[in-house]
Amino acid sequence: MSPPPRAIILDLGNVLVFHDNALLFRRLGARAGLPPAEAERRLAGAGWTAANRGLVGAEGIRRDVCGALGVDLPAEEFNALWSSHFTVHEAVLPRVRGLVGRVKLVLLSNTNVLHMAWLRPRLPVLERFDHLVLSCEVGLVKPEPAIYQEALKHAGCEPQEAAFFDDIPEFVQAASALGIRGHLFTTAQAFDAQLKALGL
Repeated sequence: MSPPPRAIILDLGNVLVFHDNALLFRRLGARAGLPPAEAERRLAGAGWTAANRGLVGAEGIRRDVCGALGVDLPAEEFNALWSSHFTVHEAVLPRVRGLVGRVKLVLLSNTNVLHMAWLRPRLPVLERFDHLVLSCEVGLVKPEPAIYQEALKHAGCEPQEAAFFDDIPEFVQAASALGIRGHLFTTAQAFDAQLKALGL
């Protein structure tokens, strides 16, 4: 039986917070006078990867999204709307707080500057993580191997000494391919059982 992991690496979206993309498209579409499906279609090519890599900052995101939707929203209104689809996953937070001080705790997220600016004050548990590996800061995105290596570097451990949790199977598989103990995140209850199985 393997020893308990020395590090836990957690995804952000649909792990620590839920994101309802359908709600986002409804709200953006309503503001632009478009049906949700049309808003989603127009935003499909809006360059999310560039924003997630940090190649596009806050104003660039606003400009690209507004341009795709054919509307010009002031920054304050846009920023609130752009992150209005997030809900904190309250049930998982006690389990995450229970890991503080027991293992190295690292966040590994594909995200952009606006979403992080909105989420940080709403997720004070992030201040207790040992490190946040954010795609928009490191210029890498999952499932690229280099971003997992970045997380391992900050965790200070070998791949087999870390466990990674993400809701996207492709990202879990990429971690497992590097020797990290990859786990698909589904629910807070299942996460609790997974941690217990790991000896935590």
